[in-house]
Amino acid sequence: MTDLLTNHVPAPGPADGRDAGEGTAARTAKSRTTARTTGHGPSAGTPGDGSPARTARRSFDFDAARRLRALTGVDEELLGRVRYERSKYTALGGVVLGTSVIAAFSMWNFATQALGRVSLAALVPTVIWMLFVLNLDRWLVTPQPNARRRVGPLLMRLLIALMLGVVIAEPLVLRIFQTAIEERVAGERTDALDRLRTNLVRCNPVPSSTRTVTPEGCDRKYVLSFGTTPGERAEELTSLRSDAAALQKRVDRDTTRLEAIDSEVRDECRLLVRVAATGLHQRTSECLRLREKAQDYRTTHRTDENEKRLAGMNSRIAKIEAELTSSRGAFLEARADGIEQRLDEERAQQKEVGVLERIRALDELASGNPVLFVGIWLVRLLFVLLDVLPVLVKYLSGESAYDRMLTSASNSAVKIHDEEVRLGERRAMADFEIAQDAVEQEVRRHRAESEAAFREHTAAMNIRVRQAVNALEDEIRRSSTV
Repeated sequence: MTDLLTNHVPAPGPADGRDAGEGTAARTAKSRTTARTTGHGPSAGTPGDGSPARTARRSFDFDAARRLRALTGVDEELLGRVRYERSKYTALGGVVLGTSVIAAFSMWNFATQALGRVSLAALVPTVIWMLFVLNLDRWLVTPQPNARRRVGPLLMRLLIALMLGVVIAEPLVLRIFQTAIEERVAGERTDALDRLRTNLVRCNPVPSSTRTVTPEGCDRKYVLSFGTTPGERAEELTSLRSDAAALQKRVDRDTTRLEAIDSEVRDECRLLVRVAATGLHQRTSECLRLREKAQDYRTTHRTDENEKRLAGMNSRIAKIEAELTSSRGAFLEARADGIEQRLDEERAQQKEVGVLERIRALDELASGNPVLFVGIWLVRLLFVLLDVLPVLVKYLSGESAYDRMLTSASNSAVKIHDEEVRLGERRAMADFEIAQDAVEQEVRRHRAESEAAFREHTAAMNIRVRQAVNALEDEIRRSSTV
């Protein structure tokens, strides 16, 4: 747009030889003035295409300073009239280039963090982002005519620069505090795994019966599934132990009673009574009675059967306990394997630290430490300021001579364009009037020719009528004469 306003000012079309001569003279005077100002005229060096001055000028057109100034969008021909401002726009171009490099570094960090590793694929968004920021900053700092008189575009450019700075600054802040962020995330992941392990152990206890109750706060996320559990025979063992305990009490009671009877039998049967008739010793009748009593007690209370039954129960209890111990060990092993599998799945989801996780960890670090909070925001504001710097440098430095010249050239180009438009309009109107007059003349000519032809036709018809009348009169006279 600047080149269009300053370099391409079309000369009006030559209406006559005088206008063409004046236009040629004006262009010659302008080119001489430019040559005297910039030092690029024929007098700047010795004639000839191979002169050192011309060679130096050609090499200067492509030097680093000129390329840096190209990043600011200035017109070199117009800037050549105020050569003392070249250093200013060269420095501004360096600021624009530096901002784009910072943006590229920011995108590189963001892309590598998103991918989870350093990859050549991150170069694609890095280069695209750098070129985008470079061209956007170039548009933001490009001199605009009459820019100081319009507050709206200035505020819009500052707002765009501020938003761009915020976007660029965040990945750089994450990169600076990367160590603390990764330590924070690693600690949180370890705590999450520990909580998951605790919940899995709590929500999957060793079942003591076939009807297990899920502990409070345990949803399907923490409940594991098993093929067999120790609780399947736990109820049988509990019932068997209860029956064995009751039988044990009964056996103990019967044994105690039977031992008391046997003690009485032993005490009584030690006494021998001499039979007077035979002279032999024999047991007393009380001894025999007590023996019968003991035998009846064993028979009625089934002490031998109960003892055998109790022994069988104890043997069965021992067998079931052994099976339960083995089943409990298998259950604990299966639970440990299930817990490790769940933990491995959780670790698989925690492979790399994502960008959102880094931002959240940074916010948590800042919220718990006021000093770190201030430091993070200072670094963030620093990068935002660096990204907004080209626009600030441009619009806080005041209006320069180049800006005034650009405004004058732009206003002049607008005026010249308006005059050319008016001239073209007048020419078009004149051509239209000429064409309209030509059409009207053609209409009048055709109308006159038509009227003349009509009159000729009328005259011819009158002549023919008179001839016919004369012929008829002659015929009548001849008839009357005869």
